[in-house]
Amino acid sequence: MPEPLNSVYVTFKKMKITSAKFATSAVSLDDCPKSDLPEFAFIGRSNVGKSSLLNLLCNQKMLANVSSKPGRTRLINFFVINEDWCFVDLPGYGYAKAAKAERQRFNDFVADYIEFREGLKHVFVLIDSRHEPMAIDIDHVTWLVERNVPFSLVFTKSDKVKPGRMKDNQKLFLDALSEYTTGEPLVFSTSAKSEDGRLDLLQFIDGLTRD
Repeated sequence: MPEPLNSVYVTFKKMKITSAKFATSAVSLDDCPKSDLPEFAFIGRSNVGKSSLLNLLCNQKMLANVSSKPGRTRLINFFVINEDWCFVDLPGYGYAKAAKAERQRFNDFVADYIEFREGLKHVFVLIDSRHEPMAIDIDHVTWLVERNVPFSLVFTKSDKVKPGRMKDNQKLFLDALSEYTTGEPLVFSTSAKSEDGRLDLLQFIDGLTRD
């Protein structure tokens, strides 16, 4: 059985993003830029709200491309924040309309990045708050657990579901995950519309950059 997940305790200080800019895209691990900056990766099912969350965190409307159509992110996209660290937008998993060979290519190079990228500090797995646990999300999270990759869960679109229902869905997800680990990951609730969770995420990231 994988090692228990460790709870993370951070002394939070007020954190502000003063600059955020797109740096480059990559199609493979070897194609990723050489950098000494710590990286924080965001991944989730297609159309879970990754681009909207990145834009919210950086307080920019068009930093990351937002589309109503799933599967738009086909590359690993790097954004330099405050010239101190990077947000990394990973292709969404589970886009059924992509060709099988293309889906496999996405899976392979994303897995390589997560497992072997030296500068990767933490992975944020985005989960749609509106839905009960989906097997594809559980499978991805357990893959991270098995490889001892530090991660947190970010439940998106909290403005689109009643608070009680959201908490129930979060509990169901953690209960399903408990079969594979003896601990629980850190959980955030976010909304690009209401800006719920923005400060909590930024403070957490700021704490990790100081470790």
